[in-house]
Amino acid sequence: MRVLAVDPGSKRVGLAISDPSGTIAQPLITIDAEPAETLAARLAEIAEQKEVKRIVVGLPRRMDGSYGPEAKTARELGDAVRKASGLPVELVDERLTTVAAERSMLAAGDKRAKRRAGVDQVAAALLLQSHLDRKR
Repeated sequence: MRVLAVDPGSKRVGLAISDPSGTIAQPLITIDAEPAETLAARLAEIAEQKEVKRIVVGLPRRMDGSYGPEAKTARELGDAVRKASGLPVELVDERLTTVAAERSMLAAGDKRAKRRAGVDQVAAALLLQSHLDRKR
């Protein structure tokens, strides 16, 4: 079953998708976070187009494990996507996924512009792969 991962941000939202067996994650696209009022509907539409059966949303936590205002926003997005899509939505700890994505893209020799454009979807893919591995 395909799973869609959402790495929410204030400006951009990175998306990744699993293969049909739910084993391997790959970056999908990056979409604008604004307008926030339509974000859940846009994500639900992508989920329908890609025939996903479950959605995971990155839940930002601080290094000490506490939650900040970004976590509240992620929870609200998760609830809105659940309502808009009718699919199960799970919140998943996303600590350090963006840092890991930036490091891997830097190690691959990607130029700054390419890193900026793709880091959110790579972070979503790392988030999703970690989630899929835990579920196995």
